[in-house]
Amino acid sequence: METNTSIFGTSNRFRVFTAVKYLTFALLFINIFLFLQEEVLALEHTFAGDLEFGQLIQSFAATIDTASWVLLLLLFELETSVLDDSKIEGATKWFLHGVRGLCYIAIVYAFTGYYAELIAIYDVTLTSIVDPCTLIAQDLSVLITIDEYLPLDAESCAAMGSDIYRQNGFDIISDGETLNAVQRLAWTDLINSAAWILVVVLLEIEVRLQLRGKLTDGVMSITKVVKFVLYGTLFLAAVFWGFKGDLLDFWDASMWLFAFVFIEMNVFEWQYETTQLEDAT
Repeated sequence: METNTSIFGTSNRFRVFTAVKYLTFALLFINIFLFLQEEVLALEHTFAGDLEFGQLIQSFAATIDTASWVLLLLLFELETSVLDDSKIEGATKWFLHGVRGLCYIAIVYAFTGYYAELIAIYDVTLTSIVDPCTLIAQDLSVLITIDEYLPLDAESCAAMGSDIYRQNGFDIISDGETLNAVQRLAWTDLINSAAWILVVVLLEIEVRLQLRGKLTDGVMSITKVVKFVLYGTLFLAAVFWGFKGDLLDFWDASMWLFAFVFIEMNVFEWQYETTQLEDAT
C-alpha cells in the first residue's frame, strides 16, 4: 500500500509515527508476561495442582486473550500498512487470513474464560461466620481483588468486613464489599472483551472491502459511528479500572486503545492512498 501520497505530509512525521507505533506494540508484548505472572500467582489459590484442561481458559483468560490480540495486531499491521496490496493475494492472503482466523478462535475462547470467571465469582454461599479468624486453621485464601488472593492469617482476617462468603468449589472466602467489587470488575472484563471482538469484526469487514476496492466513504461513515460507541465503551472500562486501582488492566486497556488508533490510521491512510490512485487514473 505504499504510494507517493500520504496523510502524514512529511517523511519525518511518518518516521515518528512509526517509531511510536512499534514502541506501543512492544509494550503490549511485555503485557503478555505481566498477565501470565499475575494468573500463575492466582493459580496457587484457585485450581492449584488440580487444574484440568477445561479450566485452563478460566485460569489464563487474560494471558491467552492478550497474546492472541498481540498477534492479531501484528497481522493487521502487515495487511494495512507494511505489505503492498499487490502482495496480499494467493498463498500470502490465505496465510494471513488463516492465522487471523486462529486468533479469532482464541479471542472468543478467552471470552468464554471471562464468562466462566464471572459465573464462578457469583457462585458463592453466605456463611454464618461472624469472626473469619476462627477459620485460620482451615488453610483458606482471602479474595482481595480479581485474580489476587492472600492466605487467611491473623492479619488478613482482621481486615475483612462483615458478611463472609465462601466461593463454592474453592477454598476461598471474601467479605460482602470485596465480593461486590470483584463482581463489578468481572463484568467489566466480560464487556471489554465483547467490545473488542466487535471492533475487530468491523476492522475485518473494512480490510476485506478495501482489498476488493469496495471500502467507500459511506461504509466508513457507518463503521465510524459504531466504532465510536465501542471505543467509548472501552475507554470507560479503562477509566473504571483506573479508579478501582487495577493498574495492570488500566495500563493494558490504555495501551490497546492507543495501539488501535494506529490501526485505524493505517486503514484511513490505506483508503486515502487508494482514492488518490483512482483519481489519478
